[in-house]
Amino acid sequence: MSMGFIAAPLIVFMVVVAPLWLILHYRSKRHASQGLSSEDQEKLQSLVVRAEQMQTRIVTLEKILDAEAPQWRHKQ
Repeated sequence: MSMGFIAAPLIVFMVVVAPLWLILHYRSKRHASQGLSSEDQEKLQSLVVRAEQMQTRIVTLEKILDAEAPQWRHKQ
């Protein structure tokens, strides 16, 4: 009788859950290995451009601070 309590859920798991789990796992692996979509590449490129603009602004701000408050880097 105790074997039935273990066998029934195990059979359900092996017949229903395990195949779905494997199918979804390998589908996600295949999707991840395809790389970035064109939309994702465009977003990434726009983020790169914005990061470069921010870097330019930071350099400009540091130059202004160096001119107006030369000791700002040493204050923490």
